[in-house]
Amino acid sequence: MPVNRQIWIQTGKRGLHDFTSRVVDTVAQSGMEEGLCTLFLQHTSASLLIQENADPSARRDLENWLNRLVREEDPIYTHTMEGPDDMPAHIKTALTGVSLAIPVVGGRLALGSWQGIYLWEHRRHGGRRSVIVHIG
Repeated sequence: MPVNRQIWIQTGKRGLHDFTSRVVDTVAQSGMEEGLCTLFLQHTSASLLIQENADPSARRDLENWLNRLVREEDPIYTHTMEGPDDMPAHIKTALTGVSLAIPVVGGRLALGSWQGIYLWEHRRHGGRRSVIVHIG
C-alpha cells in the first residue's frame, strides 16, 4: 500500500538545505521494502536536487554558478512585485526542478555514498517549504 507524507522545511535563507535524514526516516517508517520514493516540492521559487553531501564547497560552487547564470535585477524581468529575487528564483526552479524519484531497495533509499537530498531555496529569506513524499 502506498504511503504519503508531508515534510515541512524551514529554510530561512538562500542555499541548499539537507533533509536526507528526514526522507530516510520516512522511508523506514513506511515499512516499504521495494518501490519508489517520489518527492514533490509544492513551491515555484525553490527546487529539489540530489547533490554531493561530503564537501560543502561543491554546494557553494553550484550556488555561485547558478547565481551568476541567473542574476537579480535584470531589466528584462516584468514580474517584479514580490522583490528582485523572486523572478530569478522562478527561473532557477524551472532550470532545476521540483521533483525527485529515488528507488527503495531493501527498505532503504538507493542513494550513492556521497549523495544527499537537498531543498534548494532560491529566495534570499526563504520560508516554510512543503515536500510531499510518496512511497509506493
